[in-house]
Amino acid sequence: MYLITGLGNPGRSYSNNRHNVGFMLVDLMAAEAGRKFKRRGSHSLTCSVERAGEEVILAKPQTYMNLSGRAVQELLEHYPVDMTQLLIVFDELALPLGTLRIRPSGSSSGQKGMRSILEALGTQDVPRLRIGILQGEPPDDYSAFVLDDFRKGERKVLEETLDCAIKAIDTLVSDGIEQAMSIYN
Repeated sequence: MYLITGLGNPGRSYSNNRHNVGFMLVDLMAAEAGRKFKRRGSHSLTCSVERAGEEVILAKPQTYMNLSGRAVQELLEHYPVDMTQLLIVFDELALPLGTLRIRPSGSSSGQKGMRSILEALGTQDVPRLRIGILQGEPPDDYSAFVLDDFRKGERKVLEETLDCAIKAIDTLVSDGIEQAMSIYN
């Protein structure tokens, strides 16, 4: 079993924000499998899908981005997965739009949702898939940028990137994180 947690902010007003690219990915995976999310505990929505012959729990924390650690901690208490079978998916402002980076561990890179998770779990050994959201020059106001919707011209690249991210997750599930890194980083 794997636990894939996409980070984002709950609510329709955030649904197309750059910061919600983690939600977008798990939503796409659930839709492809014909599954719907249901509340799991007090902090997350989840659904179960099959990927590469394995059960995969998709999760969307409902705590808002900066408190994601609380939700992930609750999920790990409920689902018996080893840390190597956890994957956190989130937006990365330091990467160009269309870029993926898979890592088995590391710092939060300033991403507040990931920071919350690392603090809650007490370790940096948390596998993650970062999805680049920057097109062009870095913005003056990072907070406003990540809470803005993707522009029309960015949507095609985003769709292709999410499709590629799903393939990367399938490779991770079937062949391990090292193989996924060698193909998709």
